[in-house]
Amino acid sequence: MPHPRILLVDDQRDILRLLHATLDTLGHKLEIYEAPSGEEALLEAARHRFDMLVSDYKLPGITGVELMRKVRAKNPDVKAILITAMNDKKTREEMREAGAMALFDKPIPLADFLDVVERALDLKRTILPPEDKKTEPSRDTIAGLIAKLRTHVKAEAVYLLSDRGRVLERAGDLYESSMEVSLISAIMAIFSSGQKVSRFIHQESPNHYHVFHGGDHDLILIPVNALYGLLAAGKKVADPAHILKVVESMLAARESIEKALRSMGMPTAPADEETTERSAPVSAANNVPTQAIESMFEQKKKPIKASDADAFWDAAVEQHGNPPLHPDVISYEQAKQLGLAPKGHTKPLTNKK
Repeated sequence: MPHPRILLVDDQRDILRLLHATLDTLGHKLEIYEAPSGEEALLEAARHRFDMLVSDYKLPGITGVELMRKVRAKNPDVKAILITAMNDKKTREEMREAGAMALFDKPIPLADFLDVVERALDLKRTILPPEDKKTEPSRDTIAGLIAKLRTHVKAEAVYLLSDRGRVLERAGDLYESSMEVSLISAIMAIFSSGQKVSRFIHQESPNHYHVFHGGDHDLILIPVNALYGLLAAGKKVADPAHILKVVESMLAARESIEKALRSMGMPTAPADEETTERSAPVSAANNVPTQAIESMFEQKKKPIKASDADAFWDAAVEQHGNPPLHPDVISYEQAKQLGLAPKGHTKPLTNKK
């Protein structure tokens, strides 16, 4: 069976190299071709039959939409991903209506890009894999409950997510499914924070709701238990006129879902939760134990140049394996301890690369 062929098109060589190298990290056997212009891309498309086209929208002499249409004239089944630095609604609608399966803004969110490629080419999912499938009948029960809830609340998608950010079960698709990885990652960070608040106020079971209303689509997140969250997404699921009905339906569904999870023998609470909480406090900024950060700052008492801030974070990664969520920013207190804050300066200071 031939390996999937992907054609990358962009007039910026560094972006071509970035996308090519990123695809190589997947470990799948792919044939990857590059073209710096629409004309050269058409020549490649005349020589080879491609499974996927990844193109910048604004190319010299031709747009990505025009290129996609010309390639599809000879190969109707080719899947297309378009990349753009343009944020106007009209251009994005043009790309969607032309049949692009995903749109990405620059800088390109690489995890989302790889996830879309894997799904589109029916490759083994490595970026956002679902939980391991079980053979018990209860799994069918969960799938049915999720599908029923989606229909009942008229949502575009309903997800059952684990606290690790994995998709246990789903029904439907997000409005912008190409951003699924980033969205679920952000959602589960909120889920995790909500769980911590629940423990601080000593709730017997997590009972918090998170509502996002008024964007491309609404989102409602509620916990099923300490390890799983239920996410509903749709055009008007958080509309004030019927949000209470939607939440009530989600609460009713979560009781049935939790029963199904228990019948499958799946854990519903973190193992040794209290021991874990007490053993190693973690810095919210970068997931490195706070004691380790404090000891590193103790070693950096003497004033150093601003450029050494990068070396500091590199050392943190090397010793503890977890990069900061915002490696280009440090807090004022951190800058002060590193000797980077000017004397008498009271305003926040950032270190931008």
